[in-house]
Parts: sequence; C-alpha cells; structure tokens
Amino acid sequence: MQGRDRKMWGGRFEGKLSPEAEAYSFSLQHDQRLWKQELHACAAHARMMGITGMLSAHEANRIIDALLEIHDEIEAEVWHPSGAYEDIHTAIEARLYEKIGALAGKLHTGRSRNDLVATETRMWVRERTGDLARALLRLCEQLMELAQQHLETPMPGLTHQQHAQPVTLAQHLMAHCWAFIRDLSRLAHAGDRMNLCPLGAGALSGTSFPIDRELLAAELGFAMPAPNSMDAVADRDFVAEYLFVCALLMVHLSRLAQELILWSAPEYGYVELSDEHTTGSSIMPQKKNPDIAELIRGRSALAIGNLTGMLALLKGLPLTYNRDLQDDKPLLFATLDTVIPSVILMRQMLEKARWDAERMRAALQGDFSTATELADYLVRKGVPFREAHGIVGGIVRECLQQGITLEDLTLEMLQRHHPRFEADALEAIDPMHAIRARTIQGGTAPEAVQQQIEQAKQWLGVIEHQLNELLNPN
Repeated sequence: MQGRDRKMWGGRFEGKLSPEAEAYSFSLQHDQRLWKQELHACAAHARMMGITGMLSAHEANRIIDALLEIHDEIEAEVWHPSGAYEDIHTAIEARLYEKIGALAGKLHTGRSRNDLVATETRMWVRERTGDLARALLRLCEQLMELAQQHLETPMPGLTHQQHAQPVTLAQHLMAHCWAFIRDLSRLAHAGDRMNLCPLGAGALSGTSFPIDRELLAAELGFAMPAPNSMDAVADRDFVAEYLFVCALLMVHLSRLAQELILWSAPEYGYVELSDEHTTGSSIMPQKKNPDIAELIRGRSALAIGNLTGMLALLKGLPLTYNRDLQDDKPLLFATLDTVIPSVILMRQMLEKARWDAERMRAALQGDFSTATELADYLVRKGVPFREAHGIVGGIVRECLQQGITLEDLTLEMLQRHHPRFEADALEAIDPMHAIRARTIQGGTAPEAVQQQIEQAKQWLGVIEHQLNELLNPN
C-alpha cells in the first residue's frame, strides 16, 4: 500500500482524485488523535475474529502482536502516521501491511471505516470525559474549601447588578459550585447515552460474517452494542450533547470569570489575583490585568460557536453516513482542548487568589441592603408585609433626602414611621444579623451554608461513582 496512491476504496476507480480534492478531503491532521483508539479497536476486532473462527488463532495473534508493535512505535516516536495517508485508518492499515503482509487485509473483514470512526470517537470522548471530570471535581473541591473558610465573610448580594441583601462569600462561591456540580451530572448522564458500541454495524447494514458484537462491546468497555446498524454509523448525538455540556460549562466559567474580573478592580477590591494568572501593560506600569479570567470569558464564545456548528452540521443529513460527519472531530477536539485547561486554570486562580474580607464588609456599609430586614421586623410585629414594605421604603427615601444611612437611624427616628419599632429593631440593620437570620435550607446563614457544603460532598460522591462506572467498566 503506497500512501495516497493506494486507497481502501480504490479498486473501482481508474483515475485519481485531483490534488485540490485530495487536500480538501484530507483528515489525518485531525483524526490522527484517534491512533490509540484505532489500535485498540483493531485489536479487539482481531481477537473477536480469532474467537469466532473468522481468523485462525495464529493469524489473530500475529495481527494483535503487530498492532502492539505499532502502538509502541508511535509512543516512542519511532514511527508516526504521515501525511501520505488520507486518514488514521489508512495509515495504520498501511503500517500493518508493512509488518505482516497480506494478512493485514483480513482485518477489515466485516467492518467499515464508518463503524470504526463512530466507535473510536466515542472511545476518545470517554477518555476526555475522565480528564474533564477530574478537573471539575477539583474545581468544586476548591470552591467548597474557600466557602468553608469564608462562612462568616459578609458581602453585598446583588440583583440587577445593584446591592440587594447581605450574603456571605461562602454562599456566593457555593452558588457557582452548584452550577459546576450540575455540569458534572450532565457529563455523567451524557456518558450513559454515549456508552453504546457501533463496531460491527459495518458501513450501515451490519454484516453476514459471524461477528460477536457483544464481545466487541465488552472488549472496548461499552455497556452494549448500538441497537440499530444504521443509527450506529449515523449517530453523532453524543458529540452534540458533549458540546452542549461543554458550552454550558464554559458559560458557568465565564460568569465566575466575569465576577473575578470585576472584584479585582480597584472599585471593588474584593480579591487580588496572583501574578501567575495576571499580566501587565506595555505602556502603563501600574497595570495588573486579569488576562486569564478574560480569556476564559472570551473562549466560552468558541465553545458556544462549536456547538452551533455541530448542530448545523447535523441538520438535514439523511441516513446514514455522510462525509459531512468528518467535520465533527475538529469541533469536538477544539472544544475539549479549550474546556479542560479553562477548568484547571479557574481552580488555580481561585486557589492562589487573596480575598479582602474587610473590603467586602465595608461595601455593605450605607448600602441600604438590610432594608428588607426592617420590613420583616414589622411583619413579625403583626404588620402586613405590603404595608411594612411601604413604611421602610419611606424610611429609605427620608435617609436619602437627609444624606444619612440606615446605620445612622435612631429608635426615635424609626418610631416616627411606625410605633411598633422597638429597641431591638436597630439590630436588624446589622448585615451579620440579616445573614445569621437566614438559616432556612439553602440560605446564607453560616450553618445553612455548612449544610450545603456537606450536601455538595454527598452529591459529588454519587456523581463520581456514576462516572467511575462509565470510565472503568471492567
């Protein structure tokens, strides 16, 4: 088999592809990433052929030994798939011919590049799922560790980007943690749907050879064979679903990155990002720019774009395999190349960041964010909430007119607005009083956030078990 002059499909053709068409259809630069999966799938197929009698035991062992040699050659960089071949399947088969001659041609009995690439892409995604899941677990652990440290660090909670009510940094960080836990759960469930083996489906209709698809699925770590041979080679739902999980994860990372960017600005001063994750300016010596956070925020757009591209690629494709599907891998590879480093870098940024609890606490002074506490105080004294809301709104208006804050109020001033205010009403103005009062499940009180942390650990344990079953089936 001599490079591009010898195709897997060349027997019916007298002429060759034009150089332009050859270059346009070339995919080795992308699918060479699948070389390990290609060798693994080929070895499983050869072993199955030996067991079922499609090959003699000697033939099957010769093929498997040669595939192991190729694996070692690629790992040692003694040999690697070159641009002489159109894809990874052709390159590996050519190397196999060089090692064992015509026997290499028997390996392709009862299979097609269609079911091979569908299988190998699933195997590759499964491996990257492990990498991404481990990175996400560590990010969640980092957020929980920070939350544990800041159970009593008060800060403004915002709605509409305006100060709303006091919360703790722990509560805020756990809000992000829960989003990432959902991402992990989606990753595990997407893995369940991906865990079907297309190998043995052939080009589209199966094969008349006595292939044992159950054996192939078990050898390659899949839960079961894909039930329909046509769907097996046409299905790229698993790619689209992984791209969705990754795009949403990047959106969650982008939201956290945006807050780190804002909080590190002098106007906030809540956090200082480490020198390891910031850069300076070529003209302004004082600058410390949150570049890594900005890049994570920006690259979320790439993940969203790749998801959109994949959905557009699939739209309107008739069954079964179409060459359009060759272009799923650049989208998939590019996304996971972006997402995994983004998760790792976010964890590192959080780990190295220095948090200024005093600046967060100071930001609550004079911001009227405990006004709801005053209204709730009146409600507890029997005043209907709507009436209490109006009364406290009037108090806030008066404070603004007089240039004072809630902290400046006296009992006498409160009682001018309603006689049911008593001395303990002044305690309601304290942000930590408001925080500690919210002991409801999911609330911002320290003990409530502690419960969240324990609950998150339990959820992560369950999800990690699900992922381990997917990633380590044997």
